[in-house]
Amino acid sequence: MTAVAKVPPLVTVFGGSGFLGRHVVRALARRGYRIRVAVRNPNTAHHLQPLGNVGQIQAVQANVRVRWSVDRAVQGADHVINLVGILFEGGRQTFDAVQDFGARAVAEAARAAGASLVHVSAIGADANSKVAYARTKARGEKAVLETVPNAVIIRPSIIFGPEDGFFNRFAKIAKMSPVLPLIGGGETKFQPVYVGDVAEVIARAVDGELQGGKIYELGGPETVTFKECMEKLLEVTNRKRALISLPWSLAKLQGRILGLLPNPLLTADQVELLRHDNVVSAEAEQENRTFAALGIRPQAMDAILPGYLWQYRPMGQFSKPTAV
Repeated sequence: MTAVAKVPPLVTVFGGSGFLGRHVVRALARRGYRIRVAVRNPNTAHHLQPLGNVGQIQAVQANVRVRWSVDRAVQGADHVINLVGILFEGGRQTFDAVQDFGARAVAEAARAAGASLVHVSAIGADANSKVAYARTKARGEKAVLETVPNAVIIRPSIIFGPEDGFFNRFAKIAKMSPVLPLIGGGETKFQPVYVGDVAEVIARAVDGELQGGKIYELGGPETVTFKECMEKLLEVTNRKRALISLPWSLAKLQGRILGLLPNPLLTADQVELLRHDNVVSAEAEQENRTFAALGIRPQAMDAILPGYLWQYRPMGQFSKPTAV
């Protein structure tokens, strides 16, 4: 008799076409999973096809605000990953709708399908926060664990890598402006974490290597201030720019004004978030809910940033290693 080949498990990835999503899809494809990428517009996911074999990666339409589309995207899946989140509100894409209702919708669909669940949140999620972003992240986590008690929740610090929304954004500003603002003096602390390392943890969670019902916090090997991040950016891009301290009150005013734009550089909520350090908690370290518990040594900024920030140098890849 001819042996029947075993069909690989199916993973539905909500938000799989985004910055983190493409790295998660790559990590899953390398492991041989079948991948269903659930996105609002499947036409934005064509770039994922070359990451796997023919037919391995399929894009489907789904919106976490529309429950029936979530159920359809999860149908038949063995594992579910929710990467969906927003940094600012626009139209019907509100924090409540996406990060609270959407998280619960995905969790309920995963439970109905009998699938495991990995939910990506963020360091700083806090049910008592003044900031809607942080409050809804915390409510989303609560909804997930109430619905799927053995779900794995991942909280990364600021994620960096090609096409990130942090270093690229400020590098673009540095190309045009003679100054870079240091909100609140630039003393807020971060643990920038490489996108590939976060994706690897998510893939291991799908593999079953992470303990269910736990919240893992992921930070890079360096704890740096906002000011030090800007200094690192200027060093890598070979530029000299003045770093000007921006008082909290003025930064919040700017955030309110810029927040009116369709794709704002800054919002008042984001300014408020910067009042709190974005680093791995002592509790997570003590309870082995970090990279160290998984035996992963996260990549340092110096190893990654030059590989994609060179495009912002005065002469691109041909620039001399001297700031101008």
